[in-house]
Amino acid sequence: MTAEIEPFHAIALSRQAHRMAVAGRSIIHMEFGQPSTGAPQAAIALAHHVLDTDGMGYWESPALKERIAQHYRDRHGVTVDPEQVILTCGASPAFVLALSTVFAPGARVALARPGYVAYRNTLKALHMEPVEVECGADVRFQVSAAAIAALEPAPDGLIIASPANPTGTIIPADEMAAIVEVCRDRGIRIISDEIYHGLSYVGPTHSLLEWDSEALIVNSFSKYYSMAAWRLGWLIVPRDLIDAARARMGNLFLTPPSLSQHAGLVAMDCVDELEGHVETYRHNRDLLLAALPALGLDRIAPPDGAFYIYADIRHLTDDSFAFCMKLLEDTGVATAPGVDFDPVAGHRFMRISFAVSTDRVEEALARMKPWFAQQAAAAAISA
Repeated sequence: MTAEIEPFHAIALSRQAHRMAVAGRSIIHMEFGQPSTGAPQAAIALAHHVLDTDGMGYWESPALKERIAQHYRDRHGVTVDPEQVILTCGASPAFVLALSTVFAPGARVALARPGYVAYRNTLKALHMEPVEVECGADVRFQVSAAAIAALEPAPDGLIIASPANPTGTIIPADEMAAIVEVCRDRGIRIISDEIYHGLSYVGPTHSLLEWDSEALIVNSFSKYYSMAAWRLGWLIVPRDLIDAARARMGNLFLTPPSLSQHAGLVAMDCVDELEGHVETYRHNRDLLLAALPALGLDRIAPPDGAFYIYADIRHLTDDSFAFCMKLLEDTGVATAPGVDFDPVAGHRFMRISFAVSTDRVEEALARMKPWFAQQAAAAAISA
């Protein structure tokens, strides 16, 4: 029997946004965590050269694997053998590889709720059981060592994300260490989604490898490196799982695009340009944090990193999808409904991405301010 999984509602909303754009409407896309900037200029230039000189084919770049291993040595002080790096077609296949490499159908895997929609649905598609841990504002929407210790029976695995989607919250270093200790004592394997590393506004982000050499690490060029459309990511596996992970990658996905691998290698050294993007996101974040309370959005997750605002809209609706769709149709501002990230409480939340240019953020705020005032007035009348 095939598994039943829920749709990614933001994709349906985005399709409507694109239909509206074709019809001539002005759309501001804040529904996805997709940087509006392109790949670094040096990476694009190298890609043009490769297109002109290399026929390409199925290929896994040894130089890129070594460069990623060097990144972990330089940034996190941990040793990663390049052979532990499995290059993938983005983070999504890396996540499938991680789950299928270490867990069998029927495995129980814990994760925070709210959390990225594909965690829950990919687990279900692989016939595994998501064990959702309710994480509210009191714990900054993140799993804790205490919450994992309290799960009975102990799950087989745990997915963590820091910075997290949809909230942008970061797990403090001491809490990360405590989570690893609890999981080690209880025999729980950890998969750490580190796709938003590099996008922090409160200090450095830590890799789980700093505490747990047996963890599986998912990362991608889509966010910090601004290369979402290039579909390039990686999975780091413990040494004893290299063969199992490589077998799955080869059979399920072959290799990531050769062109992307060439460009990705160059992108990793475009630090000044990439840090400029981070400063743009920081400015966008500050604009939203200053402006949203006037729209009535004063209960939000603390966006330590990534590029999202996760806002409580329970005073306006208990149907976040319909609310976000109406916002789109009335103003042309596309956002994501909270129900994607939390099937229980997410009906009363929305996510706003600030991975767009600053002028788009300013225009979105100008459009949303009168609209939210109208919604608040209507809610007050019906109360």
